[in-house]
Amino acid sequence: MSLIADLRLASPIIQAPMAGISTPAMAAAVSNAGALGSIAVGATDAAGGRAMIAETRALTDRPFNVNLFVHAPPRIRPAEEAAWLDALVPLFAAQGAGPPAALDTIYRSFADDPAMLDLLVETRPRVVSFHFGLPGAQQIAALKQAGCLLLASVTNLDEAAAARTAGIDVLVAQGFEAGGHRGMFDPDAADAMLGTFALTRLLVAKTGLPVIAAGGIMDGRGVRAALDLGAVAAQLGTAFIACPESSADAAYRAALASPAAQQTVMTRAISGRPARCLANRFTQWGAENSSDVPDYPRAYAAGKALNAAARTRGEGGYGAQWAGQGAPLARALPAADLIAAIVAEMEAT
Repeated sequence: MSLIADLRLASPIIQAPMAGISTPAMAAAVSNAGALGSIAVGATDAAGGRAMIAETRALTDRPFNVNLFVHAPPRIRPAEEAAWLDALVPLFAAQGAGPPAALDTIYRSFADDPAMLDLLVETRPRVVSFHFGLPGAQQIAALKQAGCLLLASVTNLDEAAAARTAGIDVLVAQGFEAGGHRGMFDPDAADAMLGTFALTRLLVAKTGLPVIAAGGIMDGRGVRAALDLGAVAAQLGTAFIACPESSADAAYRAALASPAAQQTVMTRAISGRPARCLANRFTQWGAENSSDVPDYPRAYAAGKALNAAARTRGEGGYGAQWAGQGAPLARALPAADLIAAIVAEMEAT
């Protein structure tokens, strides 16, 4: 299959879904510019997903990607969760607040969300993508019957093989450079830490499926390099955070434009899953704290509460400022202008 031809894309560029940062306005602007925009509904319910799909469709008649989280159910471990909340007490106290009384499973996995499946079958988005794992066979069959092209993030060959067996159409090769959450199916397994280009070549050579390269790609030269390695397209996330259409707050944008962008770290402390972000007060605390981190997304309930408390005092150092290793190359351009710049850079190479 030809991903670009099937989706009628003018350029082999995909805006990463980025839950909490991407918006329907961003996805529509990217799609209208001839690339593939994405929205992320993993952090909302079916009603929220319906609203986001409708808003995006009101702004574009082009294809766009709807992304879902397919994480395993979190373990509820009362002793460990209580210890984690106790460890956070000083951080909350410094912001004049207290931690939540208990943690909560704030995001429902698509693997256990029949209402979200019904929504997707009804609305039939052209592209549906998965992060953290794979849906069940019945879900995949229903989405294929609805005409959806299915993408899945993978970080190694074993995950890629499982995705192919499950019927996934296109692999997203998420390299270790990538910002945001690692797409590992099992966050407690050993991470191969494969870089974007090594992983892309492995998947192109070994799987027989189209591959989208993702991680550390910020400009036209990066896209061209990914294509030269056999990828059919490149997915960029951090490149779009500084766009005016993104929902990144002022502290996040300021950090991305500062020397802080030169250092990203992988941390579990914010959400309970390994994720790459700009180094800040929260990541530093996480590196120094020895408590066992609760499972995703239960740990994220505390992380979000801490960030909310800090923001009321003008403190932005506790946010989930996800960013990849290419962060210093970010540009504060409207999304459509960024696509045009990337395409021009590709043509220049």
